[in-house]
Amino acid sequence: MRAYRFIDAVTALFVTALLLSNIASSAKIIDWGVSVVGLRLAFDAGTLLFPMSYILGDVLTEVYGYARARRVIWIGFTSAALMSVLFWLVARMPGETQWQQYAGDSAYDAILGSVGNGAIILASLLAYLLGEFSNSFVLAKMKVWMSGRQLWMRTIGSTLVGQALDTCFFILLATALGVFPWSLALSLIVANYVFKVGVEVICTPLTYAIVGFLKQAEQEDFYDRETDFSPFALR
Repeated sequence: MRAYRFIDAVTALFVTALLLSNIASSAKIIDWGVSVVGLRLAFDAGTLLFPMSYILGDVLTEVYGYARARRVIWIGFTSAALMSVLFWLVARMPGETQWQQYAGDSAYDAILGSVGNGAIILASLLAYLLGEFSNSFVLAKMKVWMSGRQLWMRTIGSTLVGQALDTCFFILLATALGVFPWSLALSLIVANYVFKVGVEVICTPLTYAIVGFLKQAEQEDFYDRETDFSPFALR
């Protein structure tokens, strides 16, 4: 297999965006006071950074191909699972006396506890796999169909599909498992989806710049004409 100069850096950024967005998601729900058709657009704080994982996923698939993007997606999945297990273990360890006085287990559970909560772990990890693999699959297929033209249409089109599956699955499953109240479910779905897709659209020039740089630097522009698209394929 070819060695690439920058794929490790893109992988590290992808995993960083994924992990930080998961932590921020449990820490705060943001409300900028904006409503659409009477629906309050509140969203979890992870939404601010999570779209970057989709942008980087687009870059990986566009430049290096679906198989290498699949490997990075599983690296992200493993990293997120390990992070959740760590937060779960920390929550069950005894806290130091002074820490209990100025913070305490109740504060930890309220802010970071859901990162190690079985319900939100299940919801976020399954939604992540569904969204990322569908995003990468759609982009790879569109690239072949369109002979590599109109990158903006592929990145936005794949994000529309991937983010719809990711957002709806995560919010509905997390709500059903008691993480969010049902009264916020529709607002969270709409706000998250609109914001995430909006970030992808706004960042299209940045995506073009990164893809152009990597294709030239790596001398690679992979087309998935004979790729096995199974998420579980080893090659």
